[in-house]
Amino acid sequence: MSRRCQRAMEGPMCGIAGMASMSHPDPGLVRDMCEVIAHRGPDGSGFHEDEYAALGMRRLAIIDVATGDQPVHGEGGRVVSVFNGEIYNFAELRRDLAGRGHRLRSAGDSECLVHLYEEYGVDMVHHLRGMFAFAVWDRDRRRLVLARDRVGKKPLYWRSDHASIWFGSELKSLARDPGMRREIDPVALHHYLTYRYVPAPWSIYQGVHKLPPGHVLVWERGRVTTHRYWELDRTPRAVTDEREEEERLRELILEATRIRMVSERPIGAFLSGGVDSSAVVAAMAMQSRERVKTFCVGFEDSRYDERSEARLVAERYSTDHHELVVTSDVLGVLPLLAWHFDEPFADSSAVPGFYVARLSRSHVTVVLNGDGGDECFGGYRRYALMNQAARIPVMPRALAALSARAGTLITERSGYGSRGRHLGRVMRFAAEPPSRRYAGLMSCFTAGQKAELYGPALRERLAGVDSHGLLEGAFRNSSAATALGRVLDVDTTTYLPYDLLVKVDVTTMANSMEARSPFLDHRLMEWAAGLPDSLKVRDRRTKLLLRRAVAPWLPGRLTHRPKQGFGVPLATWLRGELRELSHDVLTDGAARGRGLFRQEVVRDLLRRHAEGADHGDRLWALLQFELWHRAHAVPDGPVMAGAGCPGP
Repeated sequence: MSRRCQRAMEGPMCGIAGMASMSHPDPGLVRDMCEVIAHRGPDGSGFHEDEYAALGMRRLAIIDVATGDQPVHGEGGRVVSVFNGEIYNFAELRRDLAGRGHRLRSAGDSECLVHLYEEYGVDMVHHLRGMFAFAVWDRDRRRLVLARDRVGKKPLYWRSDHASIWFGSELKSLARDPGMRREIDPVALHHYLTYRYVPAPWSIYQGVHKLPPGHVLVWERGRVTTHRYWELDRTPRAVTDEREEEERLRELILEATRIRMVSERPIGAFLSGGVDSSAVVAAMAMQSRERVKTFCVGFEDSRYDERSEARLVAERYSTDHHELVVTSDVLGVLPLLAWHFDEPFADSSAVPGFYVARLSRSHVTVVLNGDGGDECFGGYRRYALMNQAARIPVMPRALAALSARAGTLITERSGYGSRGRHLGRVMRFAAEPPSRRYAGLMSCFTAGQKAELYGPALRERLAGVDSHGLLEGAFRNSSAATALGRVLDVDTTTYLPYDLLVKVDVTTMANSMEARSPFLDHRLMEWAAGLPDSLKVRDRRTKLLLRRAVAPWLPGRLTHRPKQGFGVPLATWLRGELRELSHDVLTDGAARGRGLFRQEVVRDLLRRHAEGADHGDRLWALLQFELWHRAHAVPDGPVMAGAGCPGP
């Protein structure tokens, strides 16, 4: 049995790809799959090839820069792995593995994976603390194991025809295979227009899947199985002393931050001015011998600008602070974002996210952020709104239908943040059960709006597909006993991994930089999940315990102000500098030729928005889909699998 291996230049990395097959794999394809994601790992590459598998990686060197080569092999060469991410408990894992007789040749975290597999098999995932997507190839059993971290910080796509399986950190890696037909999955498109992202297990392409967070996939001699290995237990525990809980939370934040500061490359932090990122910066500053480098973006529009709050934290801890103002002159970056986001993605905060990542990369290679604080501790204003809405009894069907129609009309005709818009949402909430209330709140296009938008072929294909099935399913699957607990569960399993973490991963990796999230440490999350609701949301107040816990660390102005969010002046942009672009892209021959959307509906949205109604989110979603299609779709292939739509 022959085997060739080209060793990487350096250790842990940020892009993997490969394939396993019952016949001979294509190592040339795997090298091509890795080359297209070189931005994820500009410091080196490594490859493994044998009769039944080819694995590859691109590396961004962070830890064990000198000796942390990949792929890594276990004793006897039977087990091989490639790995994307960071294992924060690698030191204790190495000690335990060495005590069990394993020979470790490097000083980093990557090598732990093969020995953990040798020791525990697929159950190895339970021993990992960190962010990761990895592939382990067991040559003797002809078994490929793919796994993704508990929360979904690192991405992993796959497809299989049973005889073979392909995987990669990015969808564009799999798309390098000429045998993959790039046909739009209509259900994935349907979900995208509802939620602004494509959720797992779908991808935008028919037959290609995302491995969901907290899942393991095993391909063995042509058979694929998946299982979930982790979920939060939201059973509330008794709290007798809230001050003790505050102290324990400070300890957890400090520890989760400390283990994420291990790096042989420069490290800094995103600082938005909110409680979460400010608490992380404070925790870094209290545990660092050097000045913390902090990075912030702002806007000329004061409604979206938090630079003054960020400066308060930067001044308090004497950080090396850097700022950038994002303007509406974003035309040049939109095609670049469309290429890096392998699927249509309509969270407009990706724009400032990309800019702050680019700003940071000129100074550091690793950044810490405050992601997860809201989902762990109840930070979004919508949580308080849902608590209030839970007191509204379910209406009779006829009255509910009337309330929903009136609420939708009022919302569409009211300005962003206005009382009318708030009233419209409340009326829509009142018309639905709790799961549908939340699904409606999180929706971009409603079911009725999509039915009106879709062309005949797409409408026919999606007949009977529930627009809100994803979030309602998450509600049903939640084991939480309270309304707030179920909403937090839904966000932790949908919005967090498929929107927020995708945005951070793509925008940082596009700039060859790694992001780490102390609040998403699974031990901290498990502790937070057991807190009673009263320590998270009470009346209109959000994130109660967290605000109290970090109050000694932060200026009082920050801990008492309501959450602002990482928004952009989207409606203004689409009436100004982006108006011509959106009109041209959404109504030209390429868009019309796809036959997916009715042009009269698209033009009406453009007209009404220009006249003052707020359709910014919906227009942005359509614009991002078109830009994505032009960056990635096959020029001569069908637009949608089985739809009979004309090509672009």
